[in-house]
Amino acid sequence: MGAGHDHGADILRAGRKHIGRLTAAVIIMATLTIAEAVIGYQTGSIALLSEAGHMLTDVLGMCMALAALMAVHSSRPTRPDPQRTFGLYRLEVLAALANAVLLSGVAVWVLYTAIGRLFDPPEIEAGPVIAVAAAAVVANIVAFLLLRSGAKENLNMRGASLEVLSDLFGAGGVLLAGLIIHYTGWAYADPLAAIAVGVFILPRTYKLARAAVRILIQHAPHHIDVVDVERALAEVAGVADVHDLHVWTLASGMEVASAHLKLDWHADVATVLHDAKRTLHEKFHVEHATLQVEPPRSHPICEPVSW
Repeated sequence: MGAGHDHGADILRAGRKHIGRLTAAVIIMATLTIAEAVIGYQTGSIALLSEAGHMLTDVLGMCMALAALMAVHSSRPTRPDPQRTFGLYRLEVLAALANAVLLSGVAVWVLYTAIGRLFDPPEIEAGPVIAVAAAAVVANIVAFLLLRSGAKENLNMRGASLEVLSDLFGAGGVLLAGLIIHYTGWAYADPLAAIAVGVFILPRTYKLARAAVRILIQHAPHHIDVVDVERALAEVAGVADVHDLHVWTLASGMEVASAHLKLDWHADVATVLHDAKRTLHEKFHVEHATLQVEPPRSHPICEPVSW
């Protein structure tokens, strides 16, 4: 019980840290988006405009992630609505999925526009493009460093850091294209850089969406083998059988389990529950488990459900 309480406090502290760092990253990225859009329009650079569109979508996605984090962590201490028995944890996952959808849409738009420009590349004023792209590279590095540690703990922070990383790649491509145009006059560098941005985004959005969908459909966490969990619970002293076992992820870093444990004739209920929960905590890092114990009767105490 104490371990679970400490874990909850750790999650709350981590959430506040994530909110602060994500807020700073949003401010940096929003400022940069405006600069890229203005200079891209003035110079006619499709690479810079596509990067600005990409970043605008990222900023919107990061704002959704920030709103989700704020809603989730503000609801944890009080849980004002008794109907929300798990609070608002899943908002984090929904925001991450929305981010992936937005990123995919931007990638398709970038590819479509850039391919069209390959047939008629316009003249680009390279100087302003180089200056803004260089500033974008620096700003994205700063934002990525702000979000990197949180990406290991939180799906929303992972989505935000992914957006920043893809922006960093895009800004680097735009900078390279600007330099090529400035020194060689090769106008195809601009749409080719835009295509590279789109190609870079798509597989990464797939991974983010896949991680979010796994949580939403209550798939077992990828790092937990349910067969191993069942075997470990069956090895707990006093447990005769394990059935109706479920393991899923509620939100980032929050693994949940439920199971029915049939007891031996001379098993002590309190001892079995303590040992089973300790097994789940120590071996599988499951902090919240709901365990139903059943007496050693000849007939089953729980009936199968119709679904």
